[in-house]
This record gives sequence, structure tokens and C-alpha cells, in this order.
Amino acid sequence: MLQNTSMQIPEPALSRFLFADTRFAWFWLIIRLYVGWQWLMAGWEKFNNPVWAGDKAGTAITGFLNGAVQKASGAHPDVSGWYAAFVQNVALPHAVFFSYLITYGEIAVGLGLILGLFTGIAAFFGSFMNINYLFAGTVSINPLLALLQLFLILAWRSAGWWGLDRYLLPALGTPWQPGKTFHR
Repeated sequence: MLQNTSMQIPEPALSRFLFADTRFAWFWLIIRLYVGWQWLMAGWEKFNNPVWAGDKAGTAITGFLNGAVQKASGAHPDVSGWYAAFVQNVALPHAVFFSYLITYGEIAVGLGLILGLFTGIAAFFGSFMNINYLFAGTVSINPLLALLQLFLILAWRSAGWWGLDRYLLPALGTPWQPGKTFHR
């Protein structure tokens, strides 16, 4: 009969140094600034373009999404059928909404990473956008950003040390350990 016991597996020293030690935070600062700048500039360009966030919002993304749907056919499609179905049935009918969501999402992820504000969460949503761009058949810088953001997610405890997380995380805490603000 199995006993209900729990076991803590210790984190290897190298992993702890890379992803949790503030002595390595300078490295994550460089990665954060690079990835954050990429997002901020992409979002800012869209923000200043009327086909993304203006009187013609939805125009650019409609073209992008229609291109993704076209890549879902043929002997070796670049876009999976399930993703093409999502694009046709959800994204295209709400192109204006997605146009603004992407524009402001890119700006928010960029600012979060540059400021070190909720770094792990910002990196998660950035990688979520990169993965969606990859699913839509667009490569460009997306694999590199997704990989770097994966490492930022792993390093969430120290990646924002040279940023606002240094002050916010101890004050707010995490869902499993409330911070100073929530202690009585």
C-alpha cells in the first residue's frame, strides 16, 4: 500500500545560481532590456500605425491572419489545421479587438520587462504572443525571443532584481507566500 508522503527534491546548485541568485541578476537585466526593447518597439510601431491602432484598426492583422489561413493547406502546411480554425472562427471575426490587444500587449510586455515589473508574468505573456506568431507560420525573431523569455520565466525570482520586482515581490509576495503588505 502506498503511503501519502511528500518529498522535497533539492534544487541543483547551478540551477539555483542561474535562476535564483541575485549575483546573476546582472545577466538577466541584459536579457530583459534586450527582449523588452524588442517588444516595446514592435508595439510602439503598431500604436502609431492606423491599420493597427487607429481608424483602420484590424486591417493589418486581417491580412496577417488571412496569410496564416492560406499557409494551412498543401502537402506540408506551415500552419496547423486547429490553429487555422481558431484564426477563422475567433480571431478574424474579432480582428479589431485582436489588433488593439496585440498592440497594447506588446507595449505592456516591453514596459514590464524593461522596468523589471512582474518580470516572470511579462515574459510569460511575451512568450505566449511569440508562440502564437509561430503557430501562424511566422518565424523572424520569434523563436529567439520565446527562448530568452523561457529563461526569464525560470529566473523570475532574480530576473527583476535590478528593477521594480526587487521592491514589489517582497511587498506583495506570491500566491503561496503573502508578502509584507498582506501580513497582519
